[in-house]
Amino acid sequence: MRTAASQPPPRVGKVYLIGAGPGAADLITVRGARILAQADVVLHDALVTAEMLELCPQAVKISVGKRSGQRSTAQQEINQRLLECAAQYGIVVRLKGGDPMLFGRADEELRALESRNIPYEIVPGITAALAAAASAKQPLTIRGVARSVSLFTSSTAPDQPQEARMPNGDTLVQYMGGREATATARRLLALGHAPETPVIVVENCSRDDERIRHLQLSGLEQGLTECSGPVLVMIGPALAPR
Repeated sequence: MRTAASQPPPRVGKVYLIGAGPGAADLITVRGARILAQADVVLHDALVTAEMLELCPQAVKISVGKRSGQRSTAQQEINQRLLECAAQYGIVVRLKGGDPMLFGRADEELRALESRNIPYEIVPGITAALAAAASAKQPLTIRGVARSVSLFTSSTAPDQPQEARMPNGDTLVQYMGGREATATARRLLALGHAPETPVIVVENCSRDDERIRHLQLSGLEQGLTECSGPVLVMIGPALAPR
């Protein structure tokens, strides 16, 4: 009869934080797709498409999506489910839209995994800013015009002020900028940015229902109320039409 000391150690799987890219299933990396095809369980965001999940038909799929203004899974609960899955499955995938290390709440999840000594690996993905620039056929940097890019979001933690300091950069890219369009434009205008500063708005980047709008900062001040999908706003002189 085995004693408690001779019991085998509890099973610990490996967790992969994989960037799904901006939306289109064929924009995930080769490494990400390969691991996804081997996964036992996949915890995925709300922005991960059904086509992307077809790459892992063998896996148990758990939605842990977070969408602004909609019912979502609290981050603490996501962390706990990751720990539970690592104790139950061999290959655990946490599938995030875009890149896990940019506005992906990766820090909280990595801290949870490290607190239990759970092995993990991070597989980068194409972030929305780069995919949106490609869709719009508009470089974010141009020699002599723009040599720096700032990526930012207006989303803050509950204990932080709602209006964070505006970033510096020749080209500004705001993630999840649909609801904040008017406030962002007014703050930039107040800082001295010209009303005719070029703006490109990309909705549902890389998907079949992608929409691209070209406007100016003065037009962005009117808001983006007609947008219903994920919105990325790019601002700066590099975005002027060629």
